[in-house]
Amino acid sequence: MIPKPTTGLGALVELVVIVAMAIALALGIQAFVVKPYAIPSESMVPTLEVGQRVLVNRFTYKLGADPEIGDVVVFHPPAGAEAAGRQCGVRRQPNQACPEPTPERADTNFIKRVVAGPGDRLRIEDGHPVVNGVPAEEDFIRPCRRSDVCNLPEEITIPPDHYFMMGDNRGASDDSRYWGPVPRDWIIGEAFFTYWPINRIGFM
Repeated sequence: MIPKPTTGLGALVELVVIVAMAIALALGIQAFVVKPYAIPSESMVPTLEVGQRVLVNRFTYKLGADPEIGDVVVFHPPAGAEAAGRQCGVRRQPNQACPEPTPERADTNFIKRVVAGPGDRLRIEDGHPVVNGVPAEEDFIRPCRRSDVCNLPEEITIPPDHYFMMGDNRGASDDSRYWGPVPRDWIIGEAFFTYWPINRIGFM
């Protein structure tokens, strides 16, 4: 057994050490395993509301697992994604999604759903991704109305090691349709659990 401190100073030192270790452990968990994230916009409505809080698994992708279609992920978007005009890496044609991102990543974090992966052929019909000729079945999204990216009939091919992201609020989401697929290295992790508000607690 570890002897207990016999003086007030010893007890204080022990308390400081315990608190420091607890902080280090919490920071380590956030850095490498699980990180909380607050939803900043309406782009994922109705799945995630503004202000809702989720936990993001940073561990699985670091071990080598690849994101899958349907995963809700937090990531760094390409530089220019938040700028006026939502910068694409190449000139975006009016009838197709942005096929390439800008080469640098932004410092901010976005949360969206993976709808296509490396090598997939993609076009958009009424806000739904059509991947390799197969329309996605998505009864959970908010329909796309009166947006210039609701219908993008010309196919693009997702580059190697890139993932195409879309918000579930298809008519009000700034996503890969504007600024292109996201390199795998820019993906932080998968959102897997919502812990606030109380009435929405649960696994995603």
